[in-house]
Amino acid sequence: MTNDEVGARLRHVRILHGLSQRALAKRAGVVNSTISLIESGQTNPSVGALKRILDAVPIGLAEFFSLTPEGTEKAFYASEELVEIGKGRISYRQVGDNLFGRALQLLKERYEPGSDTGRVPLVHDGEEGGIVLSGRLEVTVDDERRVLGPGDAYYFSSRRPHRFRCIGPNPCEVVSACTPPTF
Repeated sequence: MTNDEVGARLRHVRILHGLSQRALAKRAGVVNSTISLIESGQTNPSVGALKRILDAVPIGLAEFFSLTPEGTEKAFYASEELVEIGKGRISYRQVGDNLFGRALQLLKERYEPGSDTGRVPLVHDGEEGGIVLSGRLEVTVDDERRVLGPGDAYYFSSRRPHRFRCIGPNPCEVVSACTPPTF
């Protein structure tokens, strides 16, 4: 099984149990970045480490490795079927709860005024892009910063350090895509 497959399974199990990466890491007694690195396929945990993480869910190794993709053939999703994977003042509503076998992650994002993805820029494998539907979104990629409004878009390699921040008095809504799925 490849790193990407282990990561996709862990992400699926975590979301099914309503856990954030941070919550799972805390339960398992590992640093937050460990869960992120596994889910993004950047590292493959030892069997012992994986067992400790899965015990925090809880799910056994046998059940974890016997999981099979379900529902990946579904083509349409009502608004209420989008899965919330964000927290706090940033909402990330994902199309589909099961990304097994999928190479693309689609999100409807909502940033409340003043919210941002954090002072530490995000960096991960893949590519991402999005289109601003409403509001104003400040996007920083490397040292370049741009304020985007309705109809404006972004697209870049996710390996480049990046950050998102809602500016102005109104919420900002974005439809975005990321490949491979990394959230």
